[in-house]
Amino acid sequence: MFDQIIEFIRSLYPGMESIPLHAPVFAGNEKKYLADCIDTTYVSYVGEYVNRFEQMICAYTGCRFAVAVVNGTCALQTALYLAGVRANDEVLTQALTFVATANAITHAGAVPVFIDSEKERLGMNPAILESFLKDHAVKKSEGCFNRITGRKIACCVPVHIFGHPAFITEINEICSRYHIPVIEDAAESIGSRLEGKHTGTFGLAGILSFNGNKTITTGGGGMIITDNENIALQARHLTTTAKVKHPWDFYHDQPGFNYRMTNVCAAIGCAQMEKIDLILGKKRAIAEAYKSFFSKLGINFFTEKPGCVTNYWLNTILLANREERDLFIEYSNSWKVTTRPAWVLMHKLPMYKDCLHIGLHTAQWLEDRIVNIPSSVPPINE
Repeated sequence: MFDQIIEFIRSLYPGMESIPLHAPVFAGNEKKYLADCIDTTYVSYVGEYVNRFEQMICAYTGCRFAVAVVNGTCALQTALYLAGVRANDEVLTQALTFVATANAITHAGAVPVFIDSEKERLGMNPAILESFLKDHAVKKSEGCFNRITGRKIACCVPVHIFGHPAFITEINEICSRYHIPVIEDAAESIGSRLEGKHTGTFGLAGILSFNGNKTITTGGGGMIITDNENIALQARHLTTTAKVKHPWDFYHDQPGFNYRMTNVCAAIGCAQMEKIDLILGKKRAIAEAYKSFFSKLGINFFTEKPGCVTNYWLNTILLANREERDLFIEYSNSWKVTTRPAWVLMHKLPMYKDCLHIGLHTAQWLEDRIVNIPSSVPPINE
């Protein structure tokens, strides 16, 4: 069976000796816009492409405000700070996620609490979240607190895994009852929507990533998106070293971050956004081909669910168990077809081993079975 899978994947990417998991595609104005940055000398964060890229993201996602930063981790750290997260607070998130989610929480000075996942969309399980809050949460005038640890539960960070929208409506409703702000980690899900609404626009704020392996890339980059004007204004100020605007004086009114995206990166982002519909269409075609193929083999190919539109950032299959997962990954990579498992669950990492975690039975079940398979866009000639 493994050889059939490898043969089929190679048929989707003909002529490639080595097939990557997800390579960027540059098929538009990237070189033209980069040359313009060099010719005008506007290569740092002051430049027209930064503003234009933010406007394009607003228009595409439907958010009111967007603030471009150097990467998704810094975007999440900043958003957490602006949501009121402070040292020794707790932030609810999930164990099945890329380490950057937990790292951003830690960089904000807070302590992650890992809630179990669910199998339908791979995101945070709302039922487990609600059960945890019923057992642990105490509402006070100054916020919601964990009755066991005494720490403030300052935020909730659900993640849209591999581009699949989480149960964000339910998570928002639960958190609102406990006065816990929601910051969406939508790093993987540009182009994904739930009931027509773009991921990252349900909570107080959301973040996107434009790393080199994402659906669209700026090489390295991230974005804070929000409908809250005050959050946006503070984010723009804080990530620009908290410098007070003045023609020449360097006056800073708080310890800010040097996190703003450069004009060079934003120029690539603008060119990528001009092609995003074409890129997503081709990714969807690859996913549909996978869906048809794996259904004939009786292998579970993870597809979008009713009411959801996913970007199919990383195509995903679920194998029978961990042993089969490991055998297939070793086999495929030996044939130069890149596949990978899901991330090691966060509570298994040395820096997070002492963090509170709730159940995680489903997260472990998923970790044992998930395999990401090649998801790159075939060459674009348009």
